[in-house]
Amino acid sequence: MEGYKNYREVEIETASGLKLVVMLYSGAIKFLNTASDALAQRRLDIVNNNIIKAQDIVSELITSLNFEAGEIAHNLYSLYIYMNRRLLEANLQKNKDIIDEVVRLLNTLKEAWDILLRNQKPEIAKATASSRLNISG
Repeated sequence: MEGYKNYREVEIETASGLKLVVMLYSGAIKFLNTASDALAQRRLDIVNNNIIKAQDIVSELITSLNFEAGEIAHNLYSLYIYMNRRLLEANLQKNKDIIDEVVRLLNTLKEAWDILLRNQKPEIAKATASSRLNISG
């Protein structure tokens, strides 16, 4: 387990900004799927903990936005705020439908970022990997 943890730390430290965004989306989706599964088993502590982890990731996405990039960053901000509010509601109500709604939104965004990542030019990937994460949309 320690080897895997070290591998993930190195992967995160060397990932491009685009790849980090995709990793954040994947993590939030994973946590929400875990919460949804736990909800079916009435494991409310697990539901709560995993929704909070997903909210933390969405909050990280918010703080990483570069508003100088223009309208897309502002639109993402609004969407992230909406998702965090819905996750709060899902956690309070223990509502699977709300969790599923946010997972769908995250999957849609992740797919778009996956396309950006696949189309990224190698020289841009190197420059992004060596710079600080600054999401611009």
